[in-house]
Amino acid sequence: MSSPSDSRGKRLTPEIASNFARIALGHVTREYPHKLDHVLDGPDDARTPRDLHPIFFGSFDWHSCVHGYWLLAALLRREPGIPEAPAIRALFDNALTQAKVAAEVGYLARPSARGFERPYGWAWLLKLQAELLAHDAPWAAACQPLADAFAQRLREFLPRAQYPIRTGVHSSTAFALALAQDYAAAARDAALSTLLPTKARAWYLGDRDAQAWEPSGDDFLSPTLMAAVCLRRLLPAGEFVPWLRAYLPGAGERRPAALFTPATISDRTDGKIVHLDGLNLSRAWCWREIAQVLPADDPLAVAAGDAAARHLAASLPHVAGDYMGEHWLASFALLALTAGEGA
Repeated sequence: MSSPSDSRGKRLTPEIASNFARIALGHVTREYPHKLDHVLDGPDDARTPRDLHPIFFGSFDWHSCVHGYWLLAALLRREPGIPEAPAIRALFDNALTQAKVAAEVGYLARPSARGFERPYGWAWLLKLQAELLAHDAPWAAACQPLADAFAQRLREFLPRAQYPIRTGVHSSTAFALALAQDYAAAARDAALSTLLPTKARAWYLGDRDAQAWEPSGDDFLSPTLMAAVCLRRLLPAGEFVPWLRAYLPGAGERRPAALFTPATISDRTDGKIVHLDGLNLSRAWCWREIAQVLPADDPLAVAAGDAAARHLAASLPHVAGDYMGEHWLASFALLALTAGEGA
């Protein structure tokens, strides 16, 4: 296992990219086991994952398959010379077609699918589309109707959402806003670009002196740090940094200690307990994002860099091994390894 000092400057390499690509190629088209987010309105709705979702039927669940595709697209752009590149392109050419996208969009028209994958899957689909827009390929054009559908859902939902959802799991609104910002910028979606920071300010700008009562036993996100990264992505640095110092006033002295201490994972075959590997990786991402807006010698930047290294060292060696983690952890590892490098 890497030591914290080894992990401090750790970034994506061709070798890591190739490893992550092999992992993702091994699960994005693996239909079973599968956990559906699906409401049955009658007996005819008892259908297989592939029948319901002709693109995103793998990876144990819909949202993990979506961010598995994002992982592959991001790796292909960043490391186009990896041996897995031809297989990634072939997969995308076969999967990301107008007909299959239309079927995914059609699923959303079911009245009982109104809350389908809200907000986590919405945000990951938009993050995927932001990545596809950076490729010289027909994939983004094919997927745009699906991105349009989720962007519209987000535009309609956020004004109605009076309160944030401050969890460390899929319901986190801070995580959704942070990822959706990448799409708003890439797609030049003016409405979302206005709505996202407005909602983030309403939800989080008044937060002060975070106590960080975490982690909970199945967190894969830090409720405390995700609020910070949400505002870091949506506010100008001159507004964000003073807020951060009031929000985490002891962070330069590494308080609250919970935020600087990697979670311990007792059973990586348990689908909930292994969430804590994701917590370590997502905290590393958050700390690196936060450090980006601070002077290098700022005590908080130093503490953030050390915390990121310790969290990476704890869980980066465990992105593969058991399918309960293997079907999703590499996506969060890539967020951490590329933090601060843009979408």
